[in-house]
Amino acid sequence: MITNDTYERYQRQLILKGFGETGQQKLLAAKVLVVGAGGLGCPALQYLAAAGIGNIGIVDDDVVALSNLHRQVLFSTNDIGLSKAIKATEVLHLLNPCIQVTAHNERLTPYNALDIIREYDIVIDGTDNFASRYLINDACVLLNKTLVYGAVSQFEGQVAVFNSNANNGAKAANYRDLFPAPPKDSEVLNCAEAGVLGVLPGIIGTMQASETIKLITGIGTPLVNSLLTYNALTNQVYTILLHANKETSMLIPADEEAFRNTNYEWLCGADTSQQEIDAAAFDEIIAAGNADIIDVREYDEAPMINDFPHSKIPLSQLKNNIPSLQKDRAIVFCQSGKRSLQAAQLLSAANENKKIYSLKGGILNWIKSQQAIQIL
Repeated sequence: MITNDTYERYQRQLILKGFGETGQQKLLAAKVLVVGAGGLGCPALQYLAAAGIGNIGIVDDDVVALSNLHRQVLFSTNDIGLSKAIKATEVLHLLNPCIQVTAHNERLTPYNALDIIREYDIVIDGTDNFASRYLINDACVLLNKTLVYGAVSQFEGQVAVFNSNANNGAKAANYRDLFPAPPKDSEVLNCAEAGVLGVLPGIIGTMQASETIKLITGIGTPLVNSLLTYNALTNQVYTILLHANKETSMLIPADEEAFRNTNYEWLCGADTSQQEIDAAAFDEIIAAGNADIIDVREYDEAPMINDFPHSKIPLSQLKNNIPSLQKDRAIVFCQSGKRSLQAAQLLSAANENKKIYSLKGGILNWIKSQQAIQIL
């Protein structure tokens, strides 16, 4: 029911053709979680609260610092040292006392993420590190929650809508379809290292709020299965289409228990360069016969391999059933080397005294190398 006070507050939205009272009621009934009350989260939170999102959650365990203020305009100099989540909640209540805002003054982890995210309809990722992005993505996939992604660095930002089915019937893409494997430690600089133009997260965060409002009300065309990139120096904007990939979906923990047992900090910080071997080294190991060789593809995946002895344990099963290795080292392979790298990391964690390697480029690359040898 839209009251007189509510009508006056949201009047400019209510008179929009195609929005009206129906759209406003949808916003008031919606539950949106913003992870990170930083450069992206601050503008997103301000506009979501002003628009009338009925229930907003804020997850952040950080405190306000002086270096935040050039882009995190929800806070002031007087707020330095205060909890971001709690202070943001107070400011948003002043902006719009008609909505509910909940502060989760804690860091999102594999242990609490599912319980927190489960209570909301849409999640906005306003974080600035890969461990959190993969964690949030995987939790949203497991819980079937729509994820509005944003990222900024220096003068460029990105926005996308993940885990939401497109109108054309295409399967929902997720963050791992864009970035299947985490970058190596220090390979990609964060804002603290690379810098960021202060207005840029304001632009991208506002875009995230806009996408969220479009998703809730059904207006416009959200960036479902699409990645928008914006350059603040040139004002150039371009969009690329994303597609769900069966192989990358295998990288997501199989269930909630597996998710809680995944160490995202380690997964996104480990240097994987020492865990991969090329086709030539793989051939030498096959000839020597001194390693356990494991195929982590699903049982129905082609091509079938009969060229060397190996066992088959799909990654989806490996996560919950780490085998005891008979030899001092093991080689794992999949189609392209993405799933096998994660399998190598899982096996390494469970077999500290043994050397575990992933076949670089996967079995398809190895087959190509064999064909090249035959031609020679």
